[in-house]
Amino acid sequence: MVYTRKNVTKLSSAERKRFVNAVLALKRKGRYDEFVRVHIDYYVADGDTNRRVAHMAPSFLPWHRRFLLEFERALQREAPGVTVPYWDWTAARSPVGSPWTDDLLGGTGRGTERRVATGPFARANGWIVRENITDDDFLVRDLGRPSNPFALPSKDELALAMRESVYDVEPWNSTVSSGFRNGLEGWTGVRTGDGRWRNHNRVHRWVGGTMLGGASVNDPVFWLHHSFVDLLWSRWRKAHPDGAYEPAEPPGFGSLERGRIVARNERMPPWDVTPASLEQHGGIYRYA
Repeated sequence: MVYTRKNVTKLSSAERKRFVNAVLALKRKGRYDEFVRVHIDYYVADGDTNRRVAHMAPSFLPWHRRFLLEFERALQREAPGVTVPYWDWTAARSPVGSPWTDDLLGGTGRGTERRVATGPFARANGWIVRENITDDDFLVRDLGRPSNPFALPSKDELALAMRESVYDVEPWNSTVSSGFRNGLEGWTGVRTGDGRWRNHNRVHRWVGGTMLGGASVNDPVFWLHHSFVDLLWSRWRKAHPDGAYEPAEPPGFGSLERGRIVARNERMPPWDVTPASLEQHGGIYRYA
């Protein structure tokens, strides 16, 4: 049966409670931290020699689609029918209000360390960060970076990515200046300042703190953010029916990207799935 992912601002109080309780149940069982570890393990940058599937690569979108599905299925084992809502950051742009309410994600961090002290994911309420790239065991946020204000992506900025006519282009990494994938993922050629990030990446920077690196899954807003990113891929695909995943074939011999990225019909670790198998989701879920 096809289920529906909703805009987080449209959830009822009961739906918010069911989602939060399912996330907390996964955390108590240690299952949530397994998802954090997976993302840390597959957060591979251009300069690394390992295969890139989660970031800075064409498979950014199908990899996170499968990652979301795995998480959503885990939630549904705790609370049948619960789904991952999406946060439309072009519309809900304030550091207060949904999704930052005390009955959902809690608010921004406090004090010099920017520790989250409100809501169900505050350390005082039992949310302990166990898998991290630092020694911190508390959730950290700096919504909008008040000390040096930083804006979320605008509708116009997002529209630039949505107008791209092809999915991705060579050299299939963070340096490409065209193509939908990197337009949405948000790596730019700007070397300094806030112009280094667009769209998806800019949202991670706007939330700040725990959302800044490979351990970003420790902040549950990660899932709401990527649910919206997944929705945007769906919208782009509908607007560009010929915009199939690229590359269709692995890079040729002599290419620096050979063996480092996944072609359309190659296996995408850590799952036995291909990007092609994840281009459509209408038989599983839809967006309201």
